[in-house]
Amino acid sequence: YRLAARFPGCTLVHRLDFGTSGLMVIARNKAVNAAFCQQFSQRTVSKGYSALLCGHVPEDEGMIEAAIAKDPARFPLMAICAASGKPARSRYRVVERFYQAGEGDVALPLTRVALTPETGRTHQLRIHCQLMGHAILGCDLYGGRLLPGADRAPRLMLHASELYFTHPVSGERIAARHASPF
Repeated sequence: YRLAARFPGCTLVHRLDFGTSGLMVIARNKAVNAAFCQQFSQRTVSKGYSALLCGHVPEDEGMIEAAIAKDPARFPLMAICAASGKPARSRYRVVERFYQAGEGDVALPLTRVALTPETGRTHQLRIHCQLMGHAILGCDLYGGRLLPGADRAPRLMLHASELYFTHPVSGERIAARHASPF
């Protein structure tokens, strides 16, 4: 709303899940929006996320492949469903494993990861991390508040930290980065 007041005709090119912070692309007009939409549909745009996961992820990197479908019984949640789900693939790389002070003398094991979605399904990173057994800290939908003391997380610990795309006017390859605030 604030951008539209300042730049009439601007439109969102993509979205972030509620609670996710970070980079977004906004088109200043319909022609630029169409060019961006084409890049997203052809999967020439790459995205990178930073996240804090509950527990220590044992493998240093990996791939999660699991089809995702709407969960009609638990809207707005999504579910892993090989029968009716759409293919979804995410890569992860461990950045660091550490402990954070929790309630009392409890030390919470956490893992900072770099996540790269290769597809763009609703809640994909949240549900794939849950499937891996390491929910995103602060995630109220997929278990990131179940870790003792994790209810102290001030927010969903997921940040869109990297976007790579071709500028629709100049043709220049853009690498936008914004460090995670957590």
